[in-house]
Amino acid sequence: MYCNVDFKDRANEIYKKVEDQKPLRGRNQDAILAACLYIACRQEDKPRTVKEICSVANGATKKEIGRAKEFIVKQLEVEMGQSMEMGTIHAGDFLRRFCSHLGMTNQVVKAAQEAVQKSEELDIRRSPISVAAAVIYMITQLSDDKKILKDISLATGVAEGTIRNSYKDLYPYASKLIPNWYAKEDAVRSLCSP
Repeated sequence: MYCNVDFKDRANEIYKKVEDQKPLRGRNQDAILAACLYIACRQEDKPRTVKEICSVANGATKKEIGRAKEFIVKQLEVEMGQSMEMGTIHAGDFLRRFCSHLGMTNQVVKAAQEAVQKSEELDIRRSPISVAAAVIYMITQLSDDKKILKDISLATGVAEGTIRNSYKDLYPYASKLIPNWYAKEDAVRSLCSP
């Protein structure tokens, strides 16, 4: 996982703020450090999935990192006397990285980016990561280089069933989401129904 100096500095700052507090003792240090990195990435507007953070976290689990993140946020909010800003995440934040992992062409990536932007105007109650994965699936089904659910699942860290369910939620809006320059209406209508 690529991590520039800004992330490391921010994560270090966060760790130092909570390090001196007694409740930190006895907690899983790998999870605490991973949670600091997760928070730093969010604050720098370059969010990573918890699974991506897990891959560099010396064995800390998603659950441990999640608990550590909640603990750190709570501790810092008490210390600062205000809520801590973590930045919101959007499907587009993950899309380019996921598309790169899948080796998608620039044209397909551009179509996926446009579809993700349009999806944010809809009331889709799914995580941004799931929406990104479902959009990739939908867009690639209209390309010459179709991607199977298993490959998308491996690249995004989203379960195949979750991608399928997110696709079901997006499917009714396919004609609105998919750019006209990318696929004709007949092709969009021929998308496999969920």
